[in-house]
Amino acid sequence: MDWKIFFTIFASVFIAELGDKTQLATMLFAADKAVSKYTVFFAASAALIVASAIGVLAGTLLSEYINPKYLQYVAGVGFILIGVYTLYTAG
Repeated sequence: MDWKIFFTIFASVFIAELGDKTQLATMLFAADKAVSKYTVFFAASAALIVASAIGVLAGTLLSEYINPKYLQYVAGVGFILIGVYTLYTAG
């Protein structure tokens, strides 16, 4: 395993997930006193694992047909467009 790649991916995903709606939804579920915190933790963890698996599979399939460099461009433009849309709707 390439640990440099591992920690780069870990840091990127960790920072992206902090404070997002997924974390907020998880906090809301955990705030319910009638719900087991273990259930919340394991369900949220499983959901993130499945979502990540879909991302890995999609990236693997797309890279068979599209140059990964172009995928990076598309992802970058997508993030920029989401940021612009978020700023536009906030004002």
